[in-house]
Amino acid sequence: MSKRVLTTESGAPVADNQNSATAGVGGPILLQDQHLLEKLARFNRERIPERVVHARGSGAYGYFEVTDDVTGFTHADFLSEVGKRTETFIRFSTVADNLGGADAVRDPRGFALKFYTEEGNYDLVGNNTPVFFIKDPIKFPDFIHSQKRDPFTGKQEADNVWDFWAHAPEATHQITWLMGDRGIPASYRHMNGYGSHTYQWTNAQGEAFFVKYHFKTNQGIRSLSSEQGAELAGKDPNSHQTDLLQAIERGVNPSWTLYVQLMPAAEADEYRFNPFDLTKVWPHKDYPLQRVGRLVLDRNPDNVFAEVEQAAFSPNNFVPGIGPSPDKMLQGRLFAYADAHRYRLGVNHTQLAVNSPKATEANNYGRDGLMASNAYPRDRKNYEPNSYDGPAETGRALSAPLAVAGYTGTHEAPAHTKDDDFYQAGELYRLMSDDEKSRLIANIAGGLSQVSRDDVIEKNLAHFHAADAEYGKRVEEAVRALRED
Repeated sequence: MSKRVLTTESGAPVADNQNSATAGVGGPILLQDQHLLEKLARFNRERIPERVVHARGSGAYGYFEVTDDVTGFTHADFLSEVGKRTETFIRFSTVADNLGGADAVRDPRGFALKFYTEEGNYDLVGNNTPVFFIKDPIKFPDFIHSQKRDPFTGKQEADNVWDFWAHAPEATHQITWLMGDRGIPASYRHMNGYGSHTYQWTNAQGEAFFVKYHFKTNQGIRSLSSEQGAELAGKDPNSHQTDLLQAIERGVNPSWTLYVQLMPAAEADEYRFNPFDLTKVWPHKDYPLQRVGRLVLDRNPDNVFAEVEQAAFSPNNFVPGIGPSPDKMLQGRLFAYADAHRYRLGVNHTQLAVNSPKATEANNYGRDGLMASNAYPRDRKNYEPNSYDGPAETGRALSAPLAVAGYTGTHEAPAHTKDDDFYQAGELYRLMSDDEKSRLIANIAGGLSQVSRDDVIEKNLAHFHAADAEYGKRVEEAVRALRED
């Protein structure tokens, strides 16, 4: 029986549901990709009032202090001199569960950081893992649907989770992270944070560098086993929130050291991996970590709803010296995050205290809409250009331009010499100790063995075999043993 044709909401057939339209192979995503925008916009509006993803979260205020000179790589003002401090707000979160979910579960953790700089707010939206499950934003709504509650049963289904992963071999690297020892952090204080995406830094001379962010916890990495996580989630569903709140109240201020990896822009095309692929890391031997500064959290919010739940982070909130890269997942999020906040909190959400600039002020021509501020003089115009001394453009780009070439259309990501979906997953597996490998195998098999369809199991097993022969063999044996019980 032939399958029904996938269509847009207006009924037009979809030619490619795997790749976003880009300006040439590896180029930035095009605004004309109606299918992508429709999927992301609809996805953002599916649930109210809690976040569709990252609903369960905790937050704190603090500061970022520069400890090392990076002015050779970026002219961002908040990074301009050693010793400079910038106020920050951070929101930690789980991804898949609802607002009332438990903290100590196996799930990636959001690591969203807002810098209140003198040149406007800079938002860095990442996770506690350096990679992600997919590399193209057109698959994001499908991925989250597979991980969230099934619309019929009302609960997370192993069949849905693993069926999606069976069709997404690029997820193998992140699955290996998630099912490993760091899949359940002991607390938000005891995990690293990553920008995950590739971004761009530009120095005062106009030289461009691609950058990856690594926030290394100064408390040390501490994680929970599956058994410990299940016990803690049952005893105190708010364990991570409690830990963060009480630590700061006691004056035990958690901190992280920020390191970056920097790649001269000219090296990107010939690098052995696609440097803009969110499912891959840059090996440190190729691009070593360089220290930048430290993040310290020292103040709890006064009102969790007003400051944590209404906090809005958008990766398109850049400041001079920092900009985007051709990372397709980042490009999609540049639209989707801000759009989600406009829907959930309203078009004037940037006027809320937690989201408004603190070291400068916002000057633009936005007016009206839900909960609009009345803080504008009655003679201030709402259009530009004008003859009434309104705010004007600077003519100075925030970051260096990205070169594009080729034909418009949907393209698979460009292949580099060592690009595949399994190499880095295998490398990660081989770095683990014997005990770590055993726990990883047990965690994967525990979920995969619950899948009802043999063909879905076989497709997933093939991914682990491709990553590493021993890895695949051990997962296969563990799944078989559980299914025979």
